[in-house]
Amino acid sequence: MSILAAIAVLAVLIFVHELGHFLAARLQHIHVNRFSIGFGPILWKYQGSETEYAIRGLPLGGYVGFPDDDPESTIPKNDPNLLSNRPVLDRAIVISAGVIANLIFAYFLLVTQIGIIGVPSFNPEPGVKIAEVTQNVSSAAHRAGIQSQDIILAVDGQELGASETSIKTLIELIKTHPNQPLSLQIQRQDQLVSAKIVPDLGSDGKGRIGVQLTSNGTIVRHRAANPIEAFTKGATEFQRIIDLTVSGFGQLISRFSETAEQLSGPIAIVAIGANIARSDPGNLFQFAALISINLAFINILPLPALDGGQLAFLLFEAISGKPLPEKVQESVMQTGLMLLLGLGIFLIIRDTVNLTDLSWVRSLFQQ
Repeated sequence: MSILAAIAVLAVLIFVHELGHFLAARLQHIHVNRFSIGFGPILWKYQGSETEYAIRGLPLGGYVGFPDDDPESTIPKNDPNLLSNRPVLDRAIVISAGVIANLIFAYFLLVTQIGIIGVPSFNPEPGVKIAEVTQNVSSAAHRAGIQSQDIILAVDGQELGASETSIKTLIELIKTHPNQPLSLQIQRQDQLVSAKIVPDLGSDGKGRIGVQLTSNGTIVRHRAANPIEAFTKGATEFQRIIDLTVSGFGQLISRFSETAEQLSGPIAIVAIGANIARSDPGNLFQFAALISINLAFINILPLPALDGGQLAFLLFEAISGKPLPEKVQESVMQTGLMLLLGLGIFLIIRDTVNLTDLSWVRSLFQQ
């Protein structure tokens, strides 16, 4: 169910994006003949007076179709309500409306979370929790009888207090004591347990015990006291995510060779969303807002086959007074589409491989 929830989040964001294009066209009385969520085989469709509405098999995409590009359309080519016959400003509004819709939707998602669900904050408690013990039965944790959900309260008499820095203290003690015994005081459910553990010597010369650690504490949610506070704090959080997104894109461009591996495709995004849905479904609102803002930024990039690429064509037309030749536009768009499809396929394959072989993930947490 968590995977379905994550897929549903992506599908809703795509729907919102395409709905922005659709409404911007219809409100200007521009002809629209297709509104589709997803790609591939049609699962459901409805033929309206002018527009065909459809849901397709692959929900990770969508499009709004115009009769300008439909060779079977019976609408005269000189019809003033065809998109291609409208002034540059009208077309720019239609093309940019998907991005605007994603940004507006993200803001209201944040307002909803702050006003109804509440913003989570971490209330630290004493100790460090063992989130998971590695499956390697020869690990130090297995030899010492450490179990998942154990809470380490002290190491060699040094207490791990109610602080988010406690996990760093424990990791440092483990790293600096390879092949040296450490005395642990552990809370296991309602019991206090003592254990001796000898960290293994890792290939990097540092100690590790074969566990995934997490801070111990509870999540407390704080809801806005009134609608004004919800909208105000929503705006602050919206601006924070915008700043982070701009910074992230800036680092991706300026340090591409170092940050390219951090790019995630739909498979990885669904996996992250599924983990959030399992651990704390309330955070799906903030996750959806983050993805919606990133979707807006990606689409506004001046790249072929994206909204930003089409806006670049319109900017050229507005400055020069005439559009680029149709064959040039088609060639650029097709090339860009092939590149984006290639990137998408690469990310899907890479993320799928990473998800099916999780040894690299576990190694990150074996401290």
